[in-house]
Amino acid sequence: MPQYLSQSHKVTKSHVNHIICDLCLVTLCLLSFCFSAYAATSDIEAAIMDTNYEQARMLASKVIKTTRDSKERIQAEYYLGLSQLRLGQYAQARSAFNNVMDAASSQDVYDKAALGVIEALYRPGFYQDALKAGEKLLRKSPQSSFLSLIYLKMARTHLKMTEWSRAREYLQKIITEFPQSVEAPIAQNLLEEKEYFAVQVGSFLDKDRAQELMKKLKENGQYAYIVETTMDRKKFYRVRVGQMTSLSDVQTLQWQLSQQGYPALIYP
Repeated sequence: MPQYLSQSHKVTKSHVNHIICDLCLVTLCLLSFCFSAYAATSDIEAAIMDTNYEQARMLASKVIKTTRDSKERIQAEYYLGLSQLRLGQYAQARSAFNNVMDAASSQDVYDKAALGVIEALYRPGFYQDALKAGEKLLRKSPQSSFLSLIYLKMARTHLKMTEWSRAREYLQKIITEFPQSVEAPIAQNLLEEKEYFAVQVGSFLDKDRAQELMKKLKENGQYAYIVETTMDRKKFYRVRVGQMTSLSDVQTLQWQLSQQGYPALIYP
């Protein structure tokens, strides 16, 4: 549901499809809590938006230890989970999000923290546990304000488990029930994916740049090709390597390409 847009494979600007793998984190970060404004938590939020996750983690930990306001503590705990998630501290992030869920004063706060738990299970590859957490959230909050996002996370997890038909059910639900949502065009793109895994190493608006990268990969012995997609009325040229049915095999390929300096991402 990260892609990159750049003039070469050493990219610096995120492409819109970066949202597909990173969507949950970005969406959770932008969704505001229904709390009063506090200077301390505002500083944490600013650090997260500036991608200074270590600073956000430190600020959040300090607020949690010093504040006497329960709402401020919950908000800081949530931001702590977000920063730990970005830092790759998945077990710690799950703990922080679970603390928020235990103390949540509203269903929306609970749902956002639960989405964080799902993401912190999905990222390190605990797909079965991520599905269980998603199913639990759907049972507890069937009318969640974030239902389309929950569906997308469920679909992405089923895709990683090669459960193609189940994934497509969730993707179709997004398109049918939430056609105007941020997740709808992402779901449409995922529905168009083939039933195999590939590693994406670049995404370009300039076809020549994509072809240049594809040629370089082929010269290095890689099975590289271009997939054309349209997002927001713009055509993107995605450079991918491999067509594999085994997740473990494509993970090995991803690691190899990452070692060569490519922003290697598994699709779908």
